[in-house]
Amino acid sequence: MADEKDQKQSQINIELSEEMAQGVYSNLAIITHSNAEFIVDFVSMMPGTPKAQVKSRIILTPQHAKRLLNALNENVKKFEAQNGEIAEIDQGQSPFPMNFGPAGEA
Repeated sequence: MADEKDQKQSQINIELSEEMAQGVYSNLAIITHSNAEFIVDFVSMMPGTPKAQVKSRIILTPQHAKRLLNALNENVKKFEAQNGEIAEIDQGQSPFPMNFGPAGEA
């Protein structure tokens, strides 16, 4: 009974607005960091256009960045178990450089 009560108290009520539920398309993420935070800029780059636009910026603590890394890793493994391995694009074939943007600093 106590476990059930503790579980109910630890649940978080998360609201998702209709606008936020639409999501934002991103095909590039630029990640930088300082000693206190990680900054992830989600960018939309379209072929043939000279300018890319940051669509969303997320600022994370180092601890939360590591939890996000682990959660993404776990979800990619589950996805691949159901759908097959995700093919990685060879750097020479990708229209977007993987080192695009400023380098991270400690």
